[in-house]
Amino acid sequence: MTSQAIPAQEQRHYTLEEYLELERNAEFRSEYDNGKITPMTDGTTNHNQISGNSYIALSLGLRRQNFRVFIADVRLWIPTERKFRYPDVMVVAGQPDYYNDRQDTITNPQVIIEVLSDSTEDFDRNGKFTLYQSVPTLQEYILIDQNQIAIHQFFKTGHKRWTIDQYDEQDSELVLKSFDLKIAIADLYEKVDFVNPS
Repeated sequence: MTSQAIPAQEQRHYTLEEYLELERNAEFRSEYDNGKITPMTDGTTNHNQISGNSYIALSLGLRRQNFRVFIADVRLWIPTERKFRYPDVMVVAGQPDYYNDRQDTITNPQVIIEVLSDSTEDFDRNGKFTLYQSVPTLQEYILIDQNQIAIHQFFKTGHKRWTIDQYDEQDSELVLKSFDLKIAIADLYEKVDFVNPS
């Protein structure tokens, strides 16, 4: 999902508790940046379809294994940066570690998937990846383009060391590296409309 800043005259510093209370009753989700609240903009049907396809493929592929898959409405707390984010899809190995025992906020994803949005693509590729790298449990960061078959997969190989694999229409499977799973790229893009994206 994407974010849209509140006009400057409406901005003020919010505590973590104020933000979480606002989110509890909010009609629309917002992200938190060390005191600043940024409402998230609406997604597209392609964005939604790919997120759902990813969640289904992971849930089916990891069924009866010690993993949990979460989508969209579960927050990620990044303590080193004092930020809350809503990744499109997250995979947790074992049990979730909750922020302050809140079952809507976790701290220990092993895999994060983001579907690229036109308005935030550069940030998703660079700024958001830098932010997510501060999460100690993260092993894999996957970016999926919603306008064409294009996937970038980052995998942690050591301290501050990541490799990248790229997939396009010539590839048939996305090969997860932090656990044994292959997902057909056709499944990730099922019912995605590149001709009339909306």
